[in-house]
Amino acid sequence: MKTYQQIITLTERRRGFHLITSEVERALPQIVQIRAGMCQVFIRHTSASLTINENADPTVRKDFEMFFNKTVRENDPDYVHDYEGADDMPAHLKASLLGSSVLVPIRNGELALGTWQGIYLCEHRNQGGERSLVITAWGD
Repeated sequence: MKTYQQIITLTERRRGFHLITSEVERALPQIVQIRAGMCQVFIRHTSASLTINENADPTVRKDFEMFFNKTVRENDPDYVHDYEGADDMPAHLKASLLGSSVLVPIRNGELALGTWQGIYLCEHRNQGGERSLVITAWGD
């Protein structure tokens, strides 16, 4: 079994949902050596998250942002944790709802995503800064 790992830093992105599949693939070119395996992408932050969804129509990503903003509202007077602004606690909640990692099968040296699937960086802060990912691939 082969195992490869890389830590990458994504440039700062505006708040919203951003496709990062190609950045993940470029970061770990050794995936081509794996016939059958898995690739885990983990984000090392508590106010951003990862998910897999539609990669073709950008309105899906806009609707994701709209849904999460309606579901987890800012400026809730019941939030105690607000040290970094109105988007701070909502960002933590959104990140917990979506999760900190995705797991993608590797098949014949490629990520085995579906035709219309891509990996999203879900940036929940107005100014989240750079984001760090740990990408680990393993298999035969």
